[in-house]
Amino acid sequence: MSMHNSASIHTAQRIPGVLRAVIIACAFWALSLSLTVESGSAGAILGCLIACLSTDRWINARPLDQLRLSSIVLTALGFIALTYWLAGLIVKSDFMSSLLTPIGTFNTAEVLLWFGISCSMSILLRSLALRTRYGGVLEIIFVASAFIITLSAHRNGMIHRPFFIGDYALIRGIDPATILMGIGCFAVIAMSALLMAENDQRRLPYHFVVIALLCSSLVAYVELFGLPTPGITDDMGLTGQELSGNSRKRENPFRDGENTAEDKQAPVAVVVFRDDYEPLNGSYYFRESAYSQFNGIMLDYSTRDDMDLDLISTFTNSEVFAALLPEAKEHHKEVKTTVGMLIPHRNPFGLESPVTYSSTTNPNASRFKRTYDTVSWAPTYNFEFLLGRGTGNKNWSDAVRTEYLQLPADSRYRELAESIVAELKPEYASDPFAKAWAIKAYLDQTGIYSLKNDHAYEKDPAASFLFGDLTGYCMHFSFAATYLYRSLGIPARVGIGYSVPASNRAGGSALLIQAVHGHAWPEIYFKDIGWVIVDPAPQQTLVDMSTDPQNDLQQLLGDMLRDDTSYAEFMESQQADLFDIRTLLTAIAASAVAFLCMGYAIRAYRFLVPRFCSAEQKGHLAYRAILDQLAAVGMTRHYGESREHFAARAAHAFPSIQTATASHLACSLGATRQTSSLDWDRCRRALAKEVNQNVPTWRRALALINPYSWAFTR
Repeated sequence: MSMHNSASIHTAQRIPGVLRAVIIACAFWALSLSLTVESGSAGAILGCLIACLSTDRWINARPLDQLRLSSIVLTALGFIALTYWLAGLIVKSDFMSSLLTPIGTFNTAEVLLWFGISCSMSILLRSLALRTRYGGVLEIIFVASAFIITLSAHRNGMIHRPFFIGDYALIRGIDPATILMGIGCFAVIAMSALLMAENDQRRLPYHFVVIALLCSSLVAYVELFGLPTPGITDDMGLTGQELSGNSRKRENPFRDGENTAEDKQAPVAVVVFRDDYEPLNGSYYFRESAYSQFNGIMLDYSTRDDMDLDLISTFTNSEVFAALLPEAKEHHKEVKTTVGMLIPHRNPFGLESPVTYSSTTNPNASRFKRTYDTVSWAPTYNFEFLLGRGTGNKNWSDAVRTEYLQLPADSRYRELAESIVAELKPEYASDPFAKAWAIKAYLDQTGIYSLKNDHAYEKDPAASFLFGDLTGYCMHFSFAATYLYRSLGIPARVGIGYSVPASNRAGGSALLIQAVHGHAWPEIYFKDIGWVIVDPAPQQTLVDMSTDPQNDLQQLLGDMLRDDTSYAEFMESQQADLFDIRTLLTAIAASAVAFLCMGYAIRAYRFLVPRFCSAEQKGHLAYRAILDQLAAVGMTRHYGESREHFAARAAHAFPSIQTATASHLACSLGATRQTSSLDWDRCRRALAKEVNQNVPTWRRALALINPYSWAFTR
């Protein structure tokens, strides 16, 4: 029997530790979602669980109990640095790439890195919680912060990770933030309850109610006022504050050391095709702007009024036409599309060559930042059609043509371009398109796609990429290709926007554009055609840029954008049998408020009832009210302690309690001499005066707002 009881006690003690480890692991999972891939999140969860359970078991065991907290902190930080270094070695290792494939190597490095980060941070948090008074509060703050970071991205139409929650919610017409808010509040309440259970189990109900009230207040605040939408920016200047005209300024687009694949699945816009169109090259290109003018360092937005006349760079409430239309209309197809922007963009964009833009009524302002229609002239020719065709526009001035040929004063560009085209067959040796295709093929075969490199800090990032390790992302490939084209006398520029695989339409009319689809590509101006995309596609890649299909979300947003009656019917059918999370949260908040009100009502009743009760009950009820006064300021009778011993212990600060206790005992024992009502009232006033004199102000303030202080009266 003894062994059984011991095992039961051990199990009961271990359960809170396991629950705490699970909650902190969930916080690391939520935090890692926007910073790494799925394998990294798995490593974070595993590292946290191992660290939390091991720390709880061994931190106070010999010889670890001899370690100073500062030593634990330094060791944890050193372990983070070590795993970061090892992860970098794995990514750069040719042996690991050949053994595990580049994608497998990247995932392995992410698992190691996030295992080290979560393991070290969890050890720090648990060590602080076990050895300091404030450590437990830091755990609660960490859990709350992790969920708030994930939560905030869901406000005001922004769809963010975790996508399985976002998709589930949006398909059913629920704001994903509501679900995440509920999960986060539950995690914070659970962590707080575990912390308080360790310190003082008797005050657990009170603290639990207070925290529940705070979380309910947060829910109410967010529902009324919302959370701030995080600023979404990218290296190509596609998103952010809406800007237009020649006043646009951009930062260096080459941010190689900072570029990551995070948030790659986050939707940024949805396009509804009003006309049927299938691209010839397998991808839909949506042009938003272009880098065309060389500023002495690199290509930038044009400041000339006679350049890039085909671009529409203005958001208006009326219809806008491009100043220059594509030529050879018989080789283009008019395609009308409706665009719904889920996040703000700097400029409107349309399918490859938009010629008109017109604002439309926003069918769902809570989801779409802006909606508009575009008409584009989409190409229908194949690339062989471009062979033998000249370049440039006959209406260009000499200055404009010169601008489209400017490039850095580095002779290596022309030398490399000439060496590439030297291998062309004689019949194609002077053909601009054949030259451009040869350069594209060279970059396809020799280039390596990667988001992590160190070209950004060079004077010419494109040269560092092209004449260095040839490892970069679309910005490097497009700049390098454009410079090579220009070095051969071919007018070119860098287009920026989105490139979406045609297969993503999945046979429907809606197309979801995600963050991963942000793209830059080189364009060449062919005579009697217009700007043509000749985009390198490197065969080697060190990062997985694929995305999970989101067909349901794509269809839902498309229906919302079309404002179809089918959408309303769909929403009704989905919500018919749906558990309403908002109703649940409202019920929880209402229950918390009702619980508080009940506490205050009972407290007020116990305080006032001695004034109106009969003389026979006066002694009992007045003494109870006096004990309530003391319990509110933390002076309560211990388990097993007699009332006389309690009165003697409290008498050093509250002398009146001894007189009240003696009178109460006399009444309880049936003494013939009864204490008058006036004596009890005088005793309560005397005790109130002693409380004001001997109890700190902050303690009295807490006693005033505590609705369940009477629950600790014995």
